[in-house]
Amino acid sequence: MDRGDMRPRGARPVVVRVPVEPVEAAVEADALDAAARAGDVVVRGPLFGVAAQSAGDGPRWRVVLEVTAGCPQQARDGLNSQLWFRAKDEAKDRAERRALLAAVARLESERVDELLVSGTRYRVVRAEEYAASGPGGIEAPRPTDPEPLVPDWDRAVRECEIDDGLVVDPDAPVTPTQAFEQLSLRDLCYTGARFPEEVRSDSRRALETHPDVLVMPPTFTVVERTTGGWRPVSGPHATPHAARKSLDFALTWMWPRMRGHIPEDADPRADARTWTAPDGKESADLRAAQLAAYAGAADTLRTGRVNRLEFQDAVYQIARTRRLLRWGPDGPEGPRPSDVNSQDPARIHLTLDEDGRVLPDA
Repeated sequence: MDRGDMRPRGARPVVVRVPVEPVEAAVEADALDAAARAGDVVVRGPLFGVAAQSAGDGPRWRVVLEVTAGCPQQARDGLNSQLWFRAKDEAKDRAERRALLAAVARLESERVDELLVSGTRYRVVRAEEYAASGPGGIEAPRPTDPEPLVPDWDRAVRECEIDDGLVVDPDAPVTPTQAFEQLSLRDLCYTGARFPEEVRSDSRRALETHPDVLVMPPTFTVVERTTGGWRPVSGPHATPHAARKSLDFALTWMWPRMRGHIPEDADPRADARTWTAPDGKESADLRAAQLAAYAGAADTLRTGRVNRLEFQDAVYQIARTRRLLRWGPDGPEGPRPSDVNSQDPARIHLTLDEDGRVLPDA
């Protein structure tokens, strides 16, 4: 995770409320302690998702596709797929299905960042991912971050989804520490010479077009310490435990296969805890020792709320990551001209007719 050069350029007041409920007050005290420890902001770059607004929503937008995609086109493709399945499984009549399929057709051929479908606006939104950093390194999960009472390490159990049911409301009151965080980040822009001029220009322009900010709920990512800082080794997760499970999976299943300790054609259910080399292999004892080291490291994660792990001269940490969503008179910011797309628009699904039937390819 690279450290970006960004600078504050002022702030304006936000509506503040003082927490009175015990749990909320504990979260606020926890945030205050974290703010006292933090000394810098580590910026990774933009993430993208999709938000929707319908009649009666006022200034609020609903996140309908989690804001975790690495480029705008990935978010567009996600919206493409979501609308296609709505047309196939949920459309009430031909007119609604036609409207949905017309939107799908545009997404298959255009880099479109906003669509109006059956009275609902869909917008690809852009958020800046960052984390706090202090003398102890990048911020780890806080004591009041959500954790299961009994950790479940079963890989078949699905974890909570990021941004599930999230509504972003620019008028919602915030706590004092939330207000401090928003005000301190409100007028940040890319200024470092290592950023291309078009990136810096877009960043300066965003201060004018989308002058306010909202801080989205935290996510949790496995990062590895490198000579240049921290680099992510997993995608974001909704809870610290889900991030630990992803590191457990990497240690016991993915990395042993990538590094040749478990054959690629081994039983998919086998991992570092269960796989044994066939009898007669000269390297069986060596492999067993190597796999025992991976399993031992993964077992360490299960001893409690472990947020830092040293293994084979590497340091892994569960990082508490945040996302900054810029906001303007017409709602959340969309992709900037300088944002890079890793792929072009393309057809993703088979053709549907107006009755919802899947048509075979010609």
